[in-house]
Amino acid sequence: MKIAVFSTKSYDQEYFEKYNDTHQNNFSFYETALNSDTAKLTAGSDVVCVFVNDVVNKATIEVIAANGVKLIALRCAGYNNVDLEAAKSKGIKVARVPAYSPEAVAEHALALILTLNRKTHKAYNRVREGNFSLKNLIGFNLHKKTVGVIGTGQIGATFCKIIKGFGCNIIAYDIAENQELLELGVTYGSLEEVFKQSDILSLHCPLNKHTKHIVNKTSIAVMKEGVMIINTSRGALINTADAIEGLITKKIGYLGIDVYEQEENLFFEDLSEHIIQDEQILRLLSFPNVLITSHQAYFTKEAMDQITITTLENIKAFKDNTELINEVK
Repeated sequence: MKIAVFSTKSYDQEYFEKYNDTHQNNFSFYETALNSDTAKLTAGSDVVCVFVNDVVNKATIEVIAANGVKLIALRCAGYNNVDLEAAKSKGIKVARVPAYSPEAVAEHALALILTLNRKTHKAYNRVREGNFSLKNLIGFNLHKKTVGVIGTGQIGATFCKIIKGFGCNIIAYDIAENQELLELGVTYGSLEEVFKQSDILSLHCPLNKHTKHIVNKTSIAVMKEGVMIINTSRGALINTADAIEGLITKKIGYLGIDVYEQEENLFFEDLSEHIIQDEQILRLLSFPNVLITSHQAYFTKEAMDQITITTLENIKAFKDNTELINEVK
């Protein structure tokens, strides 16, 4: 199979080449993102392999279909960046990686919580400069705090199990309750109840028309004063402008995000020698109680292994015309 891999970093190529011996695919790696302009690079390819910030809209699909592409292989779980109807109309199948080390993302969410709370990033920089003062480094005990979890799929459920170990009370919201979590002591409530009761709110739901900007001016208004909000799922779950207003008024006491709704213009790139044009990310970076990482929650050895293996298995199933179990319909 001829596979065009977009948004490629050195580690992506390393892992695909590592596992390619058993599949014998012909890869073309492109650092550029896939969009309607770069789609011409797919000429002669059977498959396009894309990541979270590639733009696989109708215009892009028109071009790749004309070039003979028959499969869009996502090396991620989310597929909100793919126009499924357009793909279907062109006879192009879409496959994803539904699960890859949920522990990776759940553990990163915890890392954001602990870092924001105990200010270890600031303490590290202080001590390196010979400043051993504890002034303004005070945190709070996680023990007995109420943690709200929106979305209890594999990642959300794993996060619940981890945070339960800190002695937290957990209230969750999902359209389907997880029996294992109920037995663990997790309480399910309405979305409004989760917003109202949470000292810490962690987002673990997919992005769709129901969840876009689920954290907004209205929902922030009912939250506790000084709430901590953590997002390791999809950037557009949070209305950035409303979150900034919440930070200014101190309604939001802490914000930890590994995703950002305009991240496609920023994340995964070294912009240290550039003038960043995104005013909202610059505003967020100005707050001392905001911690931003650049979509690295998934980035562990175990997760990269699973992403690569599953992506290659999806491509093999398509090639062999066997059941494509991870097909998105």
